[in-house]
Amino acid sequence: MTWSIVSDSSCDLPSDSFQDCGVHFATVPLKLRVGSTEYVDDDSLNVNVMLAQMKNYKGPSSSACPSPEEWADEFRKSDCTIAVTMTSALSGTYNSALVAKDMVTEEFPWKKIYVIDSRSTAGGLVLILRKTLELIQSGLDFDEIAQQAEAYSRSLFLLFALGSYDNLIKSGRMSRVAGILATSLGIRAVASNTPEGEIKVLHKPRGEERAIQQIVETMSKLKNMAGQPVVISHCNNPKGAQRLKELISHVCLTTKITILQTRGLTSYYTESGGFLVGF
Repeated sequence: MTWSIVSDSSCDLPSDSFQDCGVHFATVPLKLRVGSTEYVDDDSLNVNVMLAQMKNYKGPSSSACPSPEEWADEFRKSDCTIAVTMTSALSGTYNSALVAKDMVTEEFPWKKIYVIDSRSTAGGLVLILRKTLELIQSGLDFDEIAQQAEAYSRSLFLLFALGSYDNLIKSGRMSRVAGILATSLGIRAVASNTPEGEIKVLHKPRGEERAIQQIVETMSKLKNMAGQPVVISHCNNPKGAQRLKELISHVCLTTKITILQTRGLTSYYTESGGFLVGF
């Protein structure tokens, strides 16, 4: 029996992440459009080129979820597949994967496919993917793996601080006046995912250091973090990510901390200087 673990590209992992584990791993790319240019969020994407065009382009930009056929191409490759998508509250990616599941199981009724709505993104997806691999390697049957991976996904949180409000302003999700005011005051809003996968602003600190402190304080209140895994994704902010890692290790008493560079989709929304923390 062959196994696949599939995610969309918002997980920030390269496609060779689980090599030599006996499980096929793939990320299905989202697309990002800036003016007349479409960027495919795969391993070949130059994120800094995309960010530079975003900064220089005055008009709106957008993102698009993978098509059902793109998911189906991956679902056909193995007997058993666990797929993990970014939150359905903010993207059609989950629904697209469900359509693909129906397509493939109609073609191949013996294939087993389960799709998890992470209600998160970035590090939240990474933790679910790693847990899924662990469950597969433990030898559990498909239904038990799907059930435990789903339950694990509901135990996770995501906190983040944006590097800029430019894209929110350009996309009409934030007024220009509010964006300019927040930028001029140095406000680095700290937000979380809700149980429904939506965004909730928790704090409005000034400056990166205070935002980092608010993130770590919030983590310690939400969950007993001792020995628990954490994934930090940053957009061109390795210094801030390292500071965040050090403070998490000190306050939350865990050394199981991974730092990743954001890929296309998460860079698009987080922007340079921002970071996301899955735990």
